[in-house]
Amino acid sequence: MPSRWDHLFDLKPVTLLDHLLEEVAKLLAKDLQQWPPPVQELDLDTGGAFAPLFTEPRPRPSPAVYTEALRLTRWELEHDTDAYDDYMRNKRYLERGLAPEDRMPLLFLSRWLTEQMTGLGEATEGRVKRKHMRECLDRLESKLRLFVVPGA
Repeated sequence: MPSRWDHLFDLKPVTLLDHLLEEVAKLLAKDLQQWPPPVQELDLDTGGAFAPLFTEPRPRPSPAVYTEALRLTRWELEHDTDAYDDYMRNKRYLERGLAPEDRMPLLFLSRWLTEQMTGLGEATEGRVKRKHMRECLDRLESKLRLFVVPGA
């Protein structure tokens, strides 16, 4: 009679990198459950434009803002400046259902995610490459979909 644990022996082993990316995606998803997500410090010289997100009560952005921020972050990690520039210059986010007032949270989330990914690369002394960071973003995106309540 097979044990309830037998199927575990048939599972493919998970690499340390895969496990790390999964855990990072879980942590980021948890951070993104709150608005705004936590920041260690806000440098007013480079991030001062985002200060109103922290000083004024604002509603949580729509799920579409998170989706578009992930898109921008992927382009940033791929160094696809043409796509990024076209998107922002031509306000493509409006074509994707975002409102003009979504621009600031969109840019903030994109920068926050980019900093999280590059910080991961630095913390692992470059062992987590940009392709892994993009994979981590894919995992994060699937986790964020789980938090979206239909009709909310």
